[in-house]
Amino acid sequence: MPVKVVGIRFKKAGKIYFFDPGDIKLNVGDHVIVETTRGVEYGEVVVGLKEIDEEEVVAPLKKVIRKATPEDAVQLEKNKENKRQAYGICLEKIAKHGLPMKLIDVEQTFDGNKIIFYFTAEGRVDFRELVKDLASVFRTRIELRQIGVRDEAKMMGGLGCCGRELCCKVWLSEFDPVSIRMAKDQNLSLNPTKISGICGRLMCCLKYENEVYEEAKKNFPNIGSYVKTPNGDAKITGFNIFKNSVTVELKENKHIMEFPVKDIEIINTKGENSGSSTRKDS
Repeated sequence: MPVKVVGIRFKKAGKIYFFDPGDIKLNVGDHVIVETTRGVEYGEVVVGLKEIDEEEVVAPLKKVIRKATPEDAVQLEKNKENKRQAYGICLEKIAKHGLPMKLIDVEQTFDGNKIIFYFTAEGRVDFRELVKDLASVFRTRIELRQIGVRDEAKMMGGLGCCGRELCCKVWLSEFDPVSIRMAKDQNLSLNPTKISGICGRLMCCLKYENEVYEEAKKNFPNIGSYVKTPNGDAKITGFNIFKNSVTVELKENKHIMEFPVKDIEIINTKGENSGSSTRKDS
């Protein structure tokens, strides 16, 4: 059975969650108050009313409580100020306990019933005493959540090697697995410093054009296969999808030459020019 939902996002480039709008008429751009698994939250409608299969819904589907009011917007700004204060207090407490952790960000639920502190660390951190200290200060539920370097980059933001703001900060809501094979298939340098983002992981943008390269490679002989060229038999050593050409090593004199694909004839198809890598950087 199809169900009617709206898509709501709680922060810029955040994940989109589906909620039941009930009888409330909502448009894209409206702000709403909803009940989530971690408490009452203030969100923005980014996907208008639509029907999806019931199987696509993460049960139970929660309802939108109401549209946000101007008073809610004022409360949201107060919460942001509270977050800044909480960040400073948490830094002091971390230093007091001498914990090997780096505080990244703080979030407070709209109703103020929970404060979440995000941090990075090399390994496991015993922060039980820290939680007690923070709970005694804020008199509310406290959660400390350890995150990875990609999430750290998404929260803190920055500029990529392209000179633009990080995709994960601006619009990329979820991280897809990225493999070193993608860089290899696109004939990019395999130097980690040139294909890694500021998070230290392989750049997310390696994924964007990967399907185009995979499709284009189907029109080329496999690397290592043998072909006939105007200069004799040769082995394929590379190809250029933009020039629609292949690089070969001539069998007779081992010279390296380049020929248009239309000028070669495949003898056998040994070797490979495609496939998936088992090594992933996620």
